[in-house]
Amino acid sequence: MPQGKPAGVRCIQLNDDNLCKIFGKPERPDLCDRFAATEDVCGTTNEEALWLISSLEAATQS
Repeated sequence: MPQGKPAGVRCIQLNDDNLCKIFGKPERPDLCDRFAATEDVCGTTNEEALWLISSLEAATQS
């Protein structure tokens, strides 16, 4: 997303299975490469991950 991904907006690079379509490609943003999918951020299920990440985004919106 050229201007960055706003909080609460789904990344345009996620496929229907919530996997990154540009994983491992040079155009993938450095921030995404540095992201560590730890249990405290992503939980143990897809549903928990979406809830946790949405909560973090909402708490850090400026």
